[in-house]
Amino acid sequence: MAAGRRHGGETRLKLLLIGDSSVGKSSLLLRFAEDSFSQTFISTIGVDFKTRTIDIDGEQVKLSIWDTAGQERFRTITAAYYRGANGIVLVYDITSESSFNSIRGWIRNIEEHASENVCKILVGNKADMEDRRVVSKEQGQALANEFRIKFFETSAKADINVEEAFVCIARESKKLAGPPPDKGSNTLKVDPTTGNNAPKAASCCA
Repeated sequence: MAAGRRHGGETRLKLLLIGDSSVGKSSLLLRFAEDSFSQTFISTIGVDFKTRTIDIDGEQVKLSIWDTAGQERFRTITAAYYRGANGIVLVYDITSESSFNSIRGWIRNIEEHASENVCKILVGNKADMEDRRVVSKEQGQALANEFRIKFFETSAKADINVEEAFVCIARESKKLAGPPPDKGSNTLKVDPTTGNNAPKAASCCA
């Protein structure tokens, strides 16, 4: 499990945005990190990242959010960035069935490259484009339920659920990263029936 780093009383978490090209990953990041939106589309080449510090339960948490290029030819580059990730936002475009169908492949990549219990959420972006929708909200929810992860429909353009989605993944990633060292992070829970260490599987954003 990837651990969140602490620096000067501040928890630092690494989050990834994963999904096909043109689903709006960069726009989601720009909306969350800078509260802005650009109509100009420039495909991300390789990897870019932005930071934002938010308050979670009275604690300052600095998020480093990596925007990875979704094109097939860059998947070998982005694989290295799964390592050390605390949370992953899987993004598809509700107007693109192919981007939705790709989510299973991205999950396989995550299972191969990321920490076993990395927190994940599913995001259906471009929810403002209802007239062009081809993936229903029910389909998105069903896929999220299958993988037991939280589901959001968002719009970077209209600023719908962007803050909520990122705060959710940050909060649950912080929980999975464990408590800081000075608050008993070395304490293990023991199953009283077997005497074995029995960490409880967490359900991200449940």
